Amino acid sequence: MLLLGSSLTSCKGYRVVKGEVVIDDEQLTQTTLVDDNNGVFYEIMTGSFSDSNGDGIGDLRGIIERLDYLNDGDPNSGRSLGIQGIWLTPIFKSPTYHKYDVTDYYTIDPNFGTMDDLKDLIEECHKRGIKLIIDLVLNHTGDQNQWFKSFIKAHNTNDETNPYYDFYSYYNIGSTPPNGNKYSTYGNSKIYYECNFSGNMPELNYDNEVVRETVLEVAKYYIDLGIDGFRFDAAKYIYYGDNIKSSEFWNWYIGELKSYKPDIYTVGEVWDADGIVSTYQKEGLDCFNFSVSAAEGKIFQAAKGGNVTTYTRYVESYLNKLNTYGYNGIMHQFLTNHDMDRAAGFATLNNGYAKMAANLYILSPGSPFIYYGEEIGIKGSRGSANSDANRRVAMLWGDDDTIKDPSETTYDPAKQVNGTVKEQLKDQTSLYNHYKKLIMIRNAYPQIARGAYKAIPAGDKTVGGFTATYNDSTVCVIHNTSINQPLQYDLSKITTHEFTSIAIYIGNEGVTLENGILTISPQTTVILK
Repeated sequence: MLLLGSSLTSCKGYRVVKGEVVIDDEQLTQTTLVDDNNGVFYEIMTGSFSDSNGDGIGDLRGIIERLDYLNDGDPNSGRSLGIQGIWLTPIFKSPTYHKYDVTDYYTIDPNFGTMDDLKDLIEECHKRGIKLIIDLVLNHTGDQNQWFKSFIKAHNTNDETNPYYDFYSYYNIGSTPPNGNKYSTYGNSKIYYECNFSGNMPELNYDNEVVRETVLEVAKYYIDLGIDGFRFDAAKYIYYGDNIKSSEFWNWYIGELKSYKPDIYTVGEVWDADGIVSTYQKEGLDCFNFSVSAAEGKIFQAAKGGNVTTYTRYVESYLNKLNTYGYNGIMHQFLTNHDMDRAAGFATLNNGYAKMAANLYILSPGSPFIYYGEEIGIKGSRGSANSDANRRVAMLWGDDDTIKDPSETTYDPAKQVNGTVKEQLKDQTSLYNHYKKLIMIRNAYPQIARGAYKAIPAGDKTVGGFTATYNDSTVCVIHNTSINQPLQYDLSKITTHEFTSIAIYIGNEGVTLENGILTISPQTTVILK
């Protein structure tokens, strides 16, 4: 039995190579990965990640140079974080640092590199078994996009024969605007164009079949390039305030993509209650699960000594609903993303919440996402700032990387107290090494990610878990989220399967199984077989 404990003082299960802690245990280093869409993904804002040319801005070449940190291509080496997928926020040409106002969907932003750099990144990812998905912003473009310029020109010249005349949503000056939508004018144009996010983000008109076919061609272009899939920004705003029409669009779009690439990975941003999200899931769009994320989400509420069974029963219910939609949907959990205050501000290392929260969602079904730097406890919060740049600060490598914070950032770097990658690599008890262990455990027991999920009967409120059955093999995952109290769980409560041995645990020492009674240390997770 491997003891993966934060209080472990020996080197059992580890070796040190060139100052880096390397996992060295037969249970975790004889893994053959399952090639499907249930892997752990890593979200990267390219401009904030790694700088290859010394200009202070992250770029695609910088990501290539850091791939061995993320996944060195050998699931048994124990030397890399071990993620199986990367999500890049927008990389297309744009005037802003965040790139959510696309100027040209067929040009990589010069600050990030070239199309050849993207091709090289795709190739290097695939060598390592990493899926690469890119953020596709389809609700709106930037106002510098040639499509929009042609749209404005067509209206200024009253040229209704121009194919861009109806490319964006608008209404004529002097007529009554739709209720609730935001509009703006452009120069001396005779129209108001829809722009619910910002005046420089005009919204496309999806009642126009040409628009639909145009954005479909964009996706096909990148699929042909080798991209494995897409994250869809602002998915519920295709038709502002109309979830039915918006979800019907995604039914068409996802259907077209799957007919072109059957194994495509797609996930949409529908930041809303589960009842609204289900409207889109029913139409075939996998969505991020916002109900579990952030400080008020179900993961952290359980991680800080809350009711674990409330969380596991929620996951079971969510998966059961997803399974009724008929397209093998996947659950996508995460702690935070680029639009949220970073997790290290509420799930701290000092109180152990960061590691426990990681246990809960990494050792869960589907495809969880790690926001870059979350694995080393990078902090960042919007506070009173007027932008989200404070949530998107530079990755803390601790070496000679020249990456800098985005220009709009006002976050005080003195608040970054959890250390750099360089420091955490060699610390056996670091948050980075904790994430690395979790991902290796997840890979070693494929039942966790893709098995039939069943919440186990409740024990003490801070003790709970689930069984997962895959290919006729079942494991049981049990968490104790209490801060300082070891607790027991009577395995006879689980009547569907019999578990007789501890396969592995991660957390604090003191885990035992005697006469069907599991004693589990505080802030610890156990896998039984």
